[in-house]
Amino acid sequence: MKTDTSGIWQKCLQIIATQINPQSFKTWFEQSRQLPSDDNRLIVEVKSRFIAEWLASHYSAIILDAVNSVDETIESVCLAYPSNGDYSFVELKPSHTDAGAVDRFSNLNPRYTFDTFVVGEFNRLAFMAAMAVAEAPGRTKYNPLYIQGGVGLGKTHLLQAIGHFIKQNHPDKTVLYVTSERFTDRFINSLINKTTSKFREFYRSADVLLVDDVQFFSGKEGIQNEFFHLFNALHQRGQQIVLTSDVPPSEIKGLEERLVSRFQWGLIVDLQPPEYESRVAILRKKAEADGIELPEEVLSIIAQYVTTNIRELEGTLIRLLAYASIHGVEITPQLAMEVIGTYTRAPQPVAKVVTLEEILKAVSEYFGVSPEQIRSRRRTKQIALARQVAMYLARKLTGSSLAHIGKFFGGRDHATVVHACKTIAQREGEVARLVREIEKSLTKS
Repeated sequence: MKTDTSGIWQKCLQIIATQINPQSFKTWFEQSRQLPSDDNRLIVEVKSRFIAEWLASHYSAIILDAVNSVDETIESVCLAYPSNGDYSFVELKPSHTDAGAVDRFSNLNPRYTFDTFVVGEFNRLAFMAAMAVAEAPGRTKYNPLYIQGGVGLGKTHLLQAIGHFIKQNHPDKTVLYVTSERFTDRFINSLINKTTSKFREFYRSADVLLVDDVQFFSGKEGIQNEFFHLFNALHQRGQQIVLTSDVPPSEIKGLEERLVSRFQWGLIVDLQPPEYESRVAILRKKAEADGIELPEEVLSIIAQYVTTNIRELEGTLIRLLAYASIHGVEITPQLAMEVIGTYTRAPQPVAKVVTLEEILKAVSEYFGVSPEQIRSRRRTKQIALARQVAMYLARKLTGSSLAHIGKFFGGRDHATVVHACKTIAQREGEVARLVREIEKSLTKS
């Protein structure tokens, strides 16, 4: 029997939008539209073959899961793209046992694991706390574990990574992931349908409860009361609770004091915007995951311009890859700058991108010592001064952390870098003139 598939794709898009970051959704899904079909197929038009193949290789499971959620009678999904005045197709075949699909019971996305989480100084404490909870759920002092941080810094990734690790290593544990909005919707539906007992039984069956964005409980008295009793029931049984929010518990307006108190019982960890080295590492890992090799200078340019959060970083990289593939051009630093200038919010002009290697080479040439001598343990006056100048310029021009600079220049600690920077900043006369000359040579276009 033929199914009326009209309007299905719009419903699917609403589901997909909740499972991927906004930049990815805008790049890959926003311009897609449903085409008419004479059978039980869902045909979705996209702009190019590249987009169709990208969706098939990167989002197939998510698309099929969304389609199956909306209409189980759909037999196949086809991505259509213009080709020689007609359409060519990439077919996705639905499978109810697709290993890449979102787990409907735990609601965990397969992409969010510890293996795909990039660890840096900006998130190390949160990562270590998450690993401790994942390895021994309910048996640490971190109950609840409360992860706070701004938009796009990896809260959801880390939260779901905990769930995946526990499911893999503690298969007897029941893991539930839910957003605060979804929890609220389900509670309201249970009131309407008079099924609150089933609602409570479902959530209280959890051995591990993962709740995303608890700041949205703000001002909802009924929901807060329900969650208060759920929290108590789980905590008293020693079940693990992990929460995320964009602010600390005490800063959630309209949150009852008794919930604020309970959210503070365990450990609160903070996610900060990634520093330069971590931004490069995030971009590199994302490119490697997609099987793409990018010049280090391209990664460096993106990392220097896009500093707000991980989501913006990945979104910029995706747009760059899409632009290069669709237009058939090579990915170069110039193309990266063009894409950044087109899509980011009024980027401020910055100096020419400078690498640590370039600084090391320039300083060694100006001082007449080799790069190996600068990185060595030798402390002659000339070499020591060259080393301090190199560290000072590295800190000023690259945005690298003290630890990374120290490691690059022969394994020094951050205190040595701090001392070098202070020393050179205070120098006058010939040394100051030489530093300005080297800096000018490095930053000129």
